[in-house]
Amino acid sequence: MPSYEQLREIVDPATTVLLTVECQQGVVGTESALPELAEEAEASGALANVARLVSAAHHSGVQVVHAVAERRPDGRGANSNARIFRAAERLPVRQLCGTKAVRIAPPVEVAEEDLVVRRLHGLSPLAGTDVDPLLRNLGCRTLVVTGVSANVAIPNAVFDAVNLGYTAVVPADAIAGVPAEYTPAVVRNTLALVATVTSTRDVLGVWRRPRGA
Repeated sequence: MPSYEQLREIVDPATTVLLTVECQQGVVGTESALPELAEEAEASGALANVARLVSAAHHSGVQVVHAVAERRPDGRGANSNARIFRAAERLPVRQLCGTKAVRIAPPVEVAEEDLVVRRLHGLSPLAGTDVDPLLRNLGCRTLVVTGVSANVAIPNAVFDAVNLGYTAVVPADAIAGVPAEYTPAVVRNTLALVATVTSTRDVLGVWRRPRGA
């Protein structure tokens, strides 16, 4: 993990954006379409750590972007070219536009200044969405990636961020996947090769400490 001084330069609030990925009620909430993932996000503390990071970002001037996956009731424009999409069609809870399922789940709070970006297709919060141009307009150089899942959306977000020229930061205790042992394995063997891996506590230590202190 980077030193405090190194991390302070990387996650400077002036050039950093915090991204929450699919922290929505239909994914990590009490009425999740994926109860095993929701339980792991809760039990591991990942969802609570996302909430802590969001709160600190609000107080330190770090822009927060919430990436939400949803679909139209008629499925228009949605993917059907992979097993994961076809399986989602059979789940008891669907991530339909305008429903409770696509609202950000507690304890994560959405502030007025936050941006919520909704996608109707694909696996990535960045590819084919408004996230990249928004980041560029915000002067972002570092993207802190949090949320779910470590199986699919988080690696997609990290790879896309790196390919687009951003420095990706992953607080390893603020992401979750299933089974539980998969998350540390993908962090160690994959994400650590392309992203700065850190912890919620270390990021909070930077954002809560005044510059120059």
